[in-house]
Amino acid sequence: MGLRFGTRRSDSPWVDSVWTCTSDRVTTMTSVAGVRWGLVFWERAGRAFAGVTGPETRTGTAPVPEGATFTGIEFAVGTSLRAIATPALVDGGIELPDTTRRTFRLDGSRWATPGPDDAEALVDRLVRAGIVVRDPLVAELLRGGRPAVSGRTVERRFRAATGMTRGAVRQIERARTAAELLAAGEPAGEVVTKLEYFDEPHLARALRSYVGRTARQLRAGVGGAIALDLDQRRTS
Repeated sequence: MGLRFGTRRSDSPWVDSVWTCTSDRVTTMTSVAGVRWGLVFWERAGRAFAGVTGPETRTGTAPVPEGATFTGIEFAVGTSLRAIATPALVDGGIELPDTTRRTFRLDGSRWATPGPDDAEALVDRLVRAGIVVRDPLVAELLRGGRPAVSGRTVERRFRAATGMTRGAVRQIERARTAAELLAAGEPAGEVVTKLEYFDEPHLARALRSYVGRTARQLRAGVGGAIALDLDQRRTS
């Protein structure tokens, strides 16, 4: 089968989703542009690892080793780590040191390695310790508010919190939504209208840049494993 994925949305205001993945052979996966940073924990050949993943501005491919199991936490847009600036994580990430099957080290302290069912409990502890933080101005903006500061200040603080401009976040989120609609069977023309693309070539360019799939591949569910919350995530 290759890869088996599972994803669930979170009720925590600090967390967007929690995901799991297992691999039964060496394979590659299409990574998709995304606007969120995350924590990921994985085991392979009896060894445990942990890392911080950053937002991604483009699609690409990622190798997945055989016999690996992963648990990941995708944080809500606008949250960040106290010790690591989100812009420094864009299109990259860091591996955390001194990881064992039971604990990992972050921001100078050791924390219990979570499973998919207790991810929010870990996040609550990180928030209470001040390790995961949120800019209140960005939070207000994301709720639809209009902060009483200049547009330049809003953009500067948004980029500091997310690593991206508001325009880039909108483009990436729109492309991901388009991919989900196409995978659910919606015709490309309807997706163009619903998401206000100029035309189908405009949609095609966005999918190529951010998703790594064509509209036809998404509707047919072909092209291999992809890091997106689609039914096709069960593909080989």
